[in-house]
Amino acid sequence: MAQPLDTLTQALLKAAKAAGAEAADAIVVDGTSISIEVRNGALEQAERSEGVDAGLRVMIGQRQACVSSSDTSAGTFAEMAERAVAMAREAPEDSGVGQAPAELLAQDRDASGLDLSDPADEPAPALLQDIARRAESAALAVEGISRVDSVGAGYGRRRVHLATSGGFSGGYARTDSSLYAVAITGEGTGMERDYFGEGRVYWSDLPSPEEVGRIAAERTLARRGARKPRTGAFPVLFDERVASSLIGHLLGAINGSAIVRGSSWLRDAMGEQVLPTALSVTENPHRARVQGSRLFDAEGLATAPRDIVRDGMLQGWILDLATARKLGLESTANAARGTSSPPSPSVSNIALTPGEHSREALLAEMGTGLLVTSMIGSTINPTTGDYSRGASGFWVENGELAYPVNECTIAGNLRDMLKTLIPANDARPHLSRVVPSLLVEGLTLAGE
Repeated sequence: MAQPLDTLTQALLKAAKAAGAEAADAIVVDGTSISIEVRNGALEQAERSEGVDAGLRVMIGQRQACVSSSDTSAGTFAEMAERAVAMAREAPEDSGVGQAPAELLAQDRDASGLDLSDPADEPAPALLQDIARRAESAALAVEGISRVDSVGAGYGRRRVHLATSGGFSGGYARTDSSLYAVAITGEGTGMERDYFGEGRVYWSDLPSPEEVGRIAAERTLARRGARKPRTGAFPVLFDERVASSLIGHLLGAINGSAIVRGSSWLRDAMGEQVLPTALSVTENPHRARVQGSRLFDAEGLATAPRDIVRDGMLQGWILDLATARKLGLESTANAARGTSSPPSPSVSNIALTPGEHSREALLAEMGTGLLVTSMIGSTINPTTGDYSRGASGFWVENGELAYPVNECTIAGNLRDMLKTLIPANDARPHLSRVVPSLLVEGLTLAGE
């Protein structure tokens, strides 16, 4: 019979103490996942994985080491602890190493109120296959679709437990379900593709397979006859499905790891304007039924909602304990970790202030420019914020979609781009990153 996860974490801590560790933390992850793909109505691929992974971090002074294993026997735990302690004794000193003081540890450890685990039974493989087949059939039923490149359904359930020698012990369960379809129109050099998919905590919250297939097909057909756009300086509207990448670049630049290294284009921007004054970026790790939610971070600190950017002004960095110590600040409870690595800063759920107008209204406002629906590649200078990405989407003339475009590059500087953002009101509220379509002025397009 499998041992409870809290029992396993306590066994790891006991082994670490016996091996000579001064402090330690342990994390155990018990996961199950299943994915099904179909092609031409037949099963193309089926995968299932399940198992337990255990990770141990030991600390000796300001030295640390991490080890992990999928074997949870007592003998393996003893070997893990001995190996980790030996590694820590040879590791370089790190001024950020250390656990949270007991008074900062989260007291509320019951994650049931966040509703992160679907109580329904795991869907059978036959059901996943049927769902995927229905999505494929729906896409193929749309006239003009030559074939469906891939379609799949998946489900995962994961339990996590964290314990520290400083007195923290807490865990949670999380589920995720997904369904997607990628459709193709045309042949040879005239081939175009697009996709649609969703991921949810609850299986019952997913859109129907018929809707997924239909939207993937409609998006694909809209791309027929794509060509390069004009070259020059034009406004660019980032569609909602790619707009969160812009906020992602902002979050990456204020991540404590980048600030400590001095390799961020926002390293001196604390308290300065980084967005238009009407916009704020908020983090809320306590949203129910959202995949990024958590009551405590990977170091046992209590999480809380906060403003990362308020009225356009940068309020603070994204910090774990190590980066906070190196910067002389307090952790923002943003630590995340896997079983084989120490904690590092990472955000949970993010939302950008929505605008008052629809995407169509912003298209009308931009007049002539580019609507970006997909991006490939990325050249971002982390020190200067210079930005260059391959893009595809639709050329806009007189505020209306004129023709689909591909094989173009958009370029600018993130510091300047973010200060001109104009948001639409079309963000999907169930996502972990709630970011609407974003209009950016004066980017350079390289096309024809």
